[in-house]
Amino acid sequence: MNQWLKHVLMVCVCLFPLTGHAMAELPAISVEPIADSLLDAERAYAEGDFAKAEKVYRSLAEQGDFEAQLILGSMYDIGLGVHQDYIEAVKWYRLAAEQGNAKAQSKLGSMYDIGLGVSQDPLEAAKWWRRAAEQGDAFAQRNLGAIYDRGKVVPQDFKEAVKWYRLAAEQGNAFAQEKLGWKYILGEGVPQDDVLAHMWLNIAASDESASGGKTSGGKVAIQQRIQQREALARRMTTEQIAKARELAKKCTANNFKGC
Repeated sequence: MNQWLKHVLMVCVCLFPLTGHAMAELPAISVEPIADSLLDAERAYAEGDFAKAEKVYRSLAEQGDFEAQLILGSMYDIGLGVHQDYIEAVKWYRLAAEQGNAKAQSKLGSMYDIGLGVSQDPLEAAKWWRRAAEQGDAFAQRNLGAIYDRGKVVPQDFKEAVKWYRLAAEQGNAFAQEKLGWKYILGEGVPQDDVLAHMWLNIAASDESASGGKTSGGKVAIQQRIQQREALARRMTTEQIAKARELAKKCTANNFKGC
């Protein structure tokens, strides 16, 4: 996916929905190949011509292009080039989600979780997050882990929570890395291990890009992880801390796999 498209989707990491709406007929202006039209939409967005981008994305979305449906839903979700409209956002997210798009499924789950554009429904949120998580969406994996961690909607299951946290953590999701660190601190779903807990908290505190570190909220999250790590370190030996730091370096070098 083009970097500009990724940027649109990343603007609203937690708040994205979808609703199904079948178009009776294709728009008369649809004459360009979809690939060329997508390039036109991307170019318009890059140039700040959001009105044109919305028009082209809508044309493609009405033809059933799930990528355009996802982007159009995002634009309505954050009010980019259009009036913010959660119901409209949910409509397009749902269309893409029902075609199996993991990002749209994840965003639709968030809309149900929060109750934006739809009635709040934890069961529906869990359903869509599970579908996205099973396709590898890190945000959905983190959220599904939290559902099992808290025993929300499903019976509490720390091992299942750790499973989903780890899958998200291995993709660089700092929030999942932090949660995984806490599971090792508490010994929930895994054997209690201060060294591995310190390792994961250290990794989570080091990745500004995955934590939104340039935003005020991201900076607070990073500072909290540093404080958690240092509090944990006070009960560890010098050798344990050194080992944890070495493991963190190796884990990061291995892109968080096999840690």
